[in-house]
Amino acid sequence: MSITSAATLATLDRTGPRRITDLAVNEGVTQPAMTVLVRVMEESGLVERRGDPSDKRVTLVWLTEAGASYVRTRRQAGVEAFARLIDELTSEEVNALQGALPALLHLAELEDQNQ
Repeated sequence: MSITSAATLATLDRTGPRRITDLAVNEGVTQPAMTVLVRVMEESGLVERRGDPSDKRVTLVWLTEAGASYVRTRRQAGVEAFARLIDELTSEEVNALQGALPALLHLAELEDQNQ
C-alpha cells in the first residue's frame, strides 16, 4: 500500500467521512489522483462511498471495518517497532524523549485543530 493510501485511511479514521476533494487537499494530491486512489481502496474493501445525509448532492468516503482494522494493525506495528528501538537507547536518550513529550503532544493537538 502506498504512503498516500495509508495516510488517507488514517485521516478517515481520525476525522471521519470526508469528501474526495477534502482528502486530496489533506494528502497533497490532485482530485483526479485521489479519485483513482479511493476507487482502488474501494475495490479492496477498505473504504466505501455514501451520500452525505445533510446534502444529497455530495458523496463522502467512509472507512469500512476492514479499513479501520488495517489502520489499527499498522499503528500497532508502529508502536511495537518504536518500543523495540527505544529499548536500545541509553537512559539519557530515553529521558530526552520523555522531556520532549509535552511538546510532541502539543503538536498533535495543533494538527487535530487544523483538520
